[in-house]
Amino acid sequence: MVTVPAGRVTLSDRRTQRSWTIEVACFRMAAFPVTQASYASVTGERPSAAHDGRLPVESVSWWDAVRFCNALSRREGLTPAYRLPAAGAATGTGAETAGEADWDPSADGYRLPTEAEWEHACRAGSGGPRYGPLDEIAWHRGNSGERMHEPGRKRPNAWGLYDMLGNTWDWCWDLYDPEVYGPYRVLRGGGWFDEHWSCRASVRRRSHPTFRTDDVGFRVARSTVL
Repeated sequence: MVTVPAGRVTLSDRRTQRSWTIEVACFRMAAFPVTQASYASVTGERPSAAHDGRLPVESVSWWDAVRFCNALSRREGLTPAYRLPAAGAATGTGAETAGEADWDPSADGYRLPTEAEWEHACRAGSGGPRYGPLDEIAWHRGNSGERMHEPGRKRPNAWGLYDMLGNTWDWCWDLYDPEVYGPYRVLRGGGWFDEHWSCRASVRRRSHPTFRTDDVGFRVARSTVL
């Protein structure tokens, strides 16, 4: 886990032409996305389409990600960050389809980063669309060979975070735009099959929290609890 300093980040949405600034408190974020081996050790499940324990876990829904966070917290003796509905929702029905989940900000357990935390951490104090030359920091359609790669093979950002752009999209906690898209959640970062314009710090993608595909994973964060 890497300590991300407090700061301010301005988010923007191309569809609405809207921008907004958020203050981000100090928090901790994993230097790498969750791997298949880590996911299997916590959940006993291996959902990924490309089977290799060293690769990022993918084909996981937003609900899979938040359940992993709670399970990892319990395993390490931490307070789970999320209050979740009963598990019958693996089929995409009931409360999970409605997007009902509560986050306890006072909990010391693992969680997904907020969208603002993610972008602040990705930028690492830089002001451009990326924290370095794209081919040096990210796997994308132009250099990936149309497959995923082991995390940490590209240059990290200034705060020591790897693969913030490219390789796999990261689930974030936030609802994308509940008035228009209901329970859809935010994805950030771009993936191994995306063109270069999708691998930018500001790019927002949305998907239903039950959605699973082979270029979407996640990384964990923790609040700095006083």
